[in-house]
Amino acid sequence: MTHARQMIETNPAEVSVDTDALVECIDACFDCAQACTACADACLSEQDIQMLGRCIRLNLDCADICFATGNILSRQTAFEPGMARATLEACSQACRLCGEECERHAEHMEHCRVCAKVCRRCESACNNLLSSLEA
Repeated sequence: MTHARQMIETNPAEVSVDTDALVECIDACFDCAQACTACADACLSEQDIQMLGRCIRLNLDCADICFATGNILSRQTAFEPGMARATLEACSQACRLCGEECERHAEHMEHCRVCAKVCRRCESACNNLLSSLEA
């Protein structure tokens, strides 16, 4: 259970984006950061880590971007739509790339299957919030 909704709703600053889309995206970003970190770690325990170099790198990059995006979106005081847009676009792209790479290994590695699914969810949440920013 996260507290993103409760924290957004109790912030005295006025939320300038769709609250449901915002909360969904914050939760998805932090969930994806954790899943990607854990997937990179699991890849390091696999037999042929040389084959997983790109996957590990994308997992770690995606985790960093997702974590930063979740933090930026959690700050509603003096919310800057341009900053949110740039971060969401980067996060969506990182999740797409990482999800695609994890899908390449998903048939043989369950942690990659799970990570790909979480990346797709985060990519979708970022794109959904982006749409509400542009509306």
